[in-house]
Amino acid sequence: MQILIIDDSAAMRMMVKRMLRLVGLDGADVIEANDGDVGLAKILEEQPDLVLCDWNMPTMTGIEVLESLADENVNPIFGFITTEASQEMRERATNAGARFLIAKPFTEDSVRDALGPYADL
Repeated sequence: MQILIIDDSAAMRMMVKRMLRLVGLDGADVIEANDGDVGLAKILEEQPDLVLCDWNMPTMTGIEVLESLADENVNPIFGFITTEASQEMRERATNAGARFLIAKPFTEDSVRDALGPYADL
């Protein structure tokens, strides 16, 4: 399984990678992008199985990345790890095609619950 983490914070990308190991996805090939533009390019080039994306980033927001994927007819399993956890944001994410939204600060249980259905990719 290949997982792409898109977040403008290097520290957050490191925390997400650590959490992936804790929830049993330590065998995954993890790649990273530091903003939405780079993330979109990596999705189109690498075609990862799973994308974990922040919402608020420079150059292109996470929701813009997801909406751009629909324009490209590309559909990886896409979810957000973000502070944007209001009901309105959750609905917008779901309507755009996100499979889950994990609120920051996240816990091992919240990550395991969100990613559990996709652990056998």
